[in-house]
Amino acid sequence: MDYLALIGSVLTLIGTIFMFLAALGLLRMPDVYNRIQAGTKASTLGSVLTLLGIGLIQPDWLLKIGLLIIFILLSNPVSSHVLGRAAHHKKVPMSPKTVLDHLTEDQTSTKN
Repeated sequence: MDYLALIGSVLTLIGTIFMFLAALGLLRMPDVYNRIQAGTKASTLGSVLTLLGIGLIQPDWLLKIGLLIIFILLSNPVSSHVLGRAAHHKKVPMSPKTVLDHLTEDQTSTKN
């Protein structure tokens, strides 16, 4: 068996596990802010690992997959940041378990 295909299959499996954990985090987290974090971090890693695994299985696709990985690494954190700021701006309530709100602290300290 080709070792590159074996490594690609393992990376794809690990990536799908991270994608599953991201979906589970979306269901289990108490508020929108925690859901954004769980969804973004795990889905970014899961997507990158899955695509990298596919790229190792199909080496002809590796350049295109590399471009996709770069796009995901740039767009996922930015989009989740924008979603979090928009939710905070719209005053979406936090979970009672959340103890820190650095954005509100930063906004009140700059007004003074």
